[in-house]
Amino acid sequence: MPTVDRWLLPDGIEEVLPEEAARTEAARRQLLDLFSRWGYDLVITPHIEYLESLLTGSGHDLELQTFKMIDQMSGRMLGLRADITPQVARIDAHTLGAEGPSRLCYCGSVLHTLPRPLSTSRSLIQLGAELYGDASSASDIEVIALMLETLAASRVEGVHLDIGHVGIYRGLVEAAGLEGAVERALFNALQRKALDEVQELTSRIEQPALAAMLCSLAELSGGVEILERAHIMLDGAPEAILAALDELAEIAQVISQRYPKVPLYFDLAELRGYHYHTGVTFAAFVAGTGQSIAQGGRYDEIGRDFGRARPATGFSTDLRLLVACGEIDGGRRDHGIWAPHASQPGLHDKVMQLRQAGERVIVALPGQLEAEAVDFGCDRILHFANDGWQVKELHI
Repeated sequence: MPTVDRWLLPDGIEEVLPEEAARTEAARRQLLDLFSRWGYDLVITPHIEYLESLLTGSGHDLELQTFKMIDQMSGRMLGLRADITPQVARIDAHTLGAEGPSRLCYCGSVLHTLPRPLSTSRSLIQLGAELYGDASSASDIEVIALMLETLAASRVEGVHLDIGHVGIYRGLVEAAGLEGAVERALFNALQRKALDEVQELTSRIEQPALAAMLCSLAELSGGVEILERAHIMLDGAPEAILAALDELAEIAQVISQRYPKVPLYFDLAELRGYHYHTGVTFAAFVAGTGQSIAQGGRYDEIGRDFGRARPATGFSTDLRLLVACGEIDGGRRDHGIWAPHASQPGLHDKVMQLRQAGERVIVALPGQLEAEAVDFGCDRILHFANDGWQVKELHI
């Protein structure tokens, strides 16, 4: 039989070593505490579920990202979660059944069959918050603000915010009667800003005004001034589209007032999560990452398949990416106390007293010497004197 390197891990599956693990855990605790202060209640969802539940309302992309297997007990198809959001939606719609708005948050590992673009990892720690039961822009503003506070708490610098609204494109396509292969081709052309292709595809639309509006989406990107230009170029569009523009303007005004140092960028042809989101979408970027560091949006009626359609908006981030881009402190590993392997009275009680006071105390094992204390991150030592066990500075 060929020799197997049993220490190898699958591509894109990583171990988290002590230093990074300490920072990641510190970030998890700090950010979940932040969510709690904003009124978001923590839920913990299972790693594995029936496949149809995991993929509810998520679109084709998530199905491709989900590992699948057969349940030996029921014979039904199971999936390893690739996104926690549908699970939380089920909890809100079915398990909790709250009538008014509910705020839920989560943090847990997810697995992807393939890495995200510009990434190599398939093992992420997804952190997020969801607000259910309110369809107003106030909910979107709250979630965007919480996302920005999350990045600030992680000390991520140079954040800029991209905002879009899938309802604008969706409304124009429906009004123009586009569907099937033509609609998919137009969608792809807009994502690539391929203006010639967009013009060729929209030339088939019988209503010239709608064709011109769809073409204009490829050019409607930039700062907040783009929204005024969009109102002009989309004048005469269905009422729902104009309402979406007003919603974006309201969000821009409030977020700009609260976070004046965060640049806002609007792109009406950016259709991130088009088959999943239903309204406002947003993503935070920082230089050098090549991908969004946090993202979210509105996904109304996601709970329909669970028996209760509810307005919903939320955001998520990969905690490990957040830690890598930020400056979360995982605590000092060079600030500990070395306790000797000894049988003198009171040693155990002293060690427990120090640990209860929040100190990191490492008790030597048989044969370990004081000289090894530094290797374990200790800068002090427990020393026995006439007046009992005392903490002393370590000098080696």
